[in-house]
Amino acid sequence: MRNTFVNTLTAIAETNEKLNLVVGDLGYSVVDQFAASYPEQFLNAGVAEQLMTGLAAGLSMIGERTVVTYSIANFPVIRCLEQIRNDVCFHSADVKIVSVGGGLAYGSAGYTHHAVEDISLMRTMPGMVVTAPADPVEAKLVAHLAVDTPGPWYVRLGKNGEPNLHIENIKEMKIGQAIMMADGDAGTIISTGTIAHEAWLARQHLEAEGYSFRFFSSPFVKPFDEEAVLQAAQDTRFLVTVEEHNGFGGLGSAVAEILSKSKHNVQLCRIYLPDLVQDIGSQQYLLQKHGLDKAGIVCKIKRQLDSE
Repeated sequence: MRNTFVNTLTAIAETNEKLNLVVGDLGYSVVDQFAASYPEQFLNAGVAEQLMTGLAAGLSMIGERTVVTYSIANFPVIRCLEQIRNDVCFHSADVKIVSVGGGLAYGSAGYTHHAVEDISLMRTMPGMVVTAPADPVEAKLVAHLAVDTPGPWYVRLGKNGEPNLHIENIKEMKIGQAIMMADGDAGTIISTGTIAHEAWLARQHLEAEGYSFRFFSSPFVKPFDEEAVLQAAQDTRFLVTVEEHNGFGGLGSAVAEILSKSKHNVQLCRIYLPDLVQDIGSQQYLLQKHGLDKAGIVCKIKRQLDSE
């Protein structure tokens, strides 16, 4: 996914000389082509993510540049939250903040590298568009939209090697729109980011057992597709949100906020990471431990079905 995103930026830079990429002393194997092809549009800020963010905000105000900052997990987000708030959002700067390895992708590196509060934090930033593509197909479309749309963006990517969730390429994506991949009347599953793959596998498992679920991949968490949520609340028995994030302020919270303003009396089952410091281990191990792999998601949805 990260390769697809950066390769897309590189292709865009061929005809957009105002696109700049600033990195925090990492990603050379990924950003080498961009750096070599467009050296005047590339800058390594060193191990100084706060400087990277302030510098990006300043660059964006010189000659109407679009500046992408790129680092891993929490480093372009939590480490420089003040710069994002005061330099980027306060000035509505055209800065796109890209975090590689969202969720538990860097699980073996420990809690310092577990990006599990990032969506909540970015949702609170004024004017910030918050995106979490599920696969390389969505990542490519998000890259184009982010560059073409002025203002602050947050892009949460996977690490590397994520499978395509979409069998067919999506030709168009609109800001704030969820992508319905399957219809059904047993309930609605909504997921965002790379965990959508596990949620999709869970849906397939449930379908084989006779339960047909509507399924949405939601690359946008802010703005969020209110219409899709309200229609699902009207058409299906209950809603399920699946996110590789803690339970505060993320996808499940966004859906709950929409439902709280509606007249629909529908149950919401939220599947998320527990409110604790995560153990060290592979991403798959941690997902399994907390019931966010296919089997865990199936188990929690069946529990919801049994309670009705």
